[in-house]
Amino acid sequence: MASAMQPSPAAAKDAQWWRGAAIYQIYPRSFMDSNGDGIGDLPGITSRLEHVADLGVDAIWVSPFFTSPMKDFGYDVSDYCDVDPIFGTLADFDALVARAHELGLKLLIDQVYSHTSDEHEWFAQSRSDRTNAKADWYVWADAKPDGSPPSNWQSVFGGPAWTWDARRGQYYLHNFLSSQPQLNVHNAQVQDALLGVMRFWLDRGVDGFRIDALNFAMHDPQLRDNPPAPATDKPRTRPFDFQLKKYNMSHPDIPHFIERIRALTDEYTDDSGAIFTVAEVGGDEAEAEMKAFTQGEAHLNSAYGFNFLYADRLTPGLVCAALAEWPDDPGTGWPSWAFENHDAPRAVSRWCPAGCSPEDIAAFARMKMALLASLRGNIIIYQGEELGLEQDDIPFELLHDPEAIANWPLTLSRDGVRTPMPWVAHDPRGGFSTGSPWLPVGEANRTRAVDVQANDPEALLGFTRRMLALRNETPALRQGRVAQCRADGDLLWLTREAAGQSVLCVFNLGASEHAIDVTGRELLATNGATTSALPPFAALILETA
Repeated sequence: MASAMQPSPAAAKDAQWWRGAAIYQIYPRSFMDSNGDGIGDLPGITSRLEHVADLGVDAIWVSPFFTSPMKDFGYDVSDYCDVDPIFGTLADFDALVARAHELGLKLLIDQVYSHTSDEHEWFAQSRSDRTNAKADWYVWADAKPDGSPPSNWQSVFGGPAWTWDARRGQYYLHNFLSSQPQLNVHNAQVQDALLGVMRFWLDRGVDGFRIDALNFAMHDPQLRDNPPAPATDKPRTRPFDFQLKKYNMSHPDIPHFIERIRALTDEYTDDSGAIFTVAEVGGDEAEAEMKAFTQGEAHLNSAYGFNFLYADRLTPGLVCAALAEWPDDPGTGWPSWAFENHDAPRAVSRWCPAGCSPEDIAAFARMKMALLASLRGNIIIYQGEELGLEQDDIPFELLHDPEAIANWPLTLSRDGVRTPMPWVAHDPRGGFSTGSPWLPVGEANRTRAVDVQANDPEALLGFTRRMLALRNETPALRQGRVAQCRADGDLLWLTREAAGQSVLCVFNLGASEHAIDVTGRELLATNGATTSALPPFAALILETA
């Protein structure tokens, strides 16, 4: 277990293992089941960690495994400092930390600070009356004179963001499910309690945190109504989409709480490495908030938003616009990028042009992995992305995702990206479990199982290993600045520079061949790329200086 200590300035500077790191996200429920109940667990993760280490990533991020009624599959926490029995025990978690460190992997875990489960003991006390010691730990407000909610705020999952509670005779705020009451993070006692949670896990040896929905952590205390959103050509499937989220989230005091988080994590930074913090930030003002949350040396190390996660097309302009938001300037934070995660649909299913054949999908997945590994910032690979998994189609009767059920059929189910990891192709359960998996394993994805790809040098699994090795051994790719990003039709031209090294990356994001004329030492060529032509979905990386 780690011990708190104050680092020297030199040690803190040299311990930034995370700058340019590749991070592998594990969704525990779907990674590996060790006991045959059809649900993945912590011992299952531990048993498969060699697969992750062999990819060449620097760290794993494990999505929530804390005690929870699972109404939002772990993002509704009822005990921040224990493991839900379906995932194992604290001893299992300690074993996971130990094995990860043996394999040279850092271990990051989720923290959910904007809300808890309504079954958390804090909320049980808070709702009991208006005068108890935790009465102000959640966001409570009186009804308007006509009995309606205190403001017009809407929840992400649909319907008003306020629920009436007869015990207190007041409404409580919830930006997500009504069973996820909003913590009042303006309250210093709440901040102290959350920092205590962070210290609990730091003392168990974790190396960092991904902080969920951080810009929802504080609201406008005046409870002013959100203004209507301007007209758009995008479909609106929820009342939430009809508002500008000006007052229910993104309060300017959030960075002050972040300063307290950073002060705590710095206590645990020593010569063995820094504690890494990355925030998930979505919403209308995501870029500005990500910069505010990561600016200078007193805030979080990094943040990631939704530039790619919900984009319906991968274009050169999209990539250049995202990179332009994070120039290599003093005081500007360090970005993190993900193409897919436990909430966002599989990228190959979103981005491969209409009519993609299985061969096209495989080629596109190679190009996509090469692009991800060429971006300036940290890169996050979601489990199965190294196999090129597609989005699974889950019928309504098998859905678990509360948002998809509430907004059926207009909201794409998150369950389709949460299906079990396929380890063994010939097993109908994909080698994930000896029991019936909580979600079905799609047949197309079973053909991409680990055991099949492990023996195929042309498969995406091997390509991912080679691409991450190239990133790790090439300073310009891992930490270099973006000297140029240029969109030219379907072609993306990206130049990275560091320590006298210049690397040119050219990607064909389209389905037609393009002529090019470049020179340099070849570091990578995929899908038939040459210095004179880029076939569909080809990628070429050259060292030019």
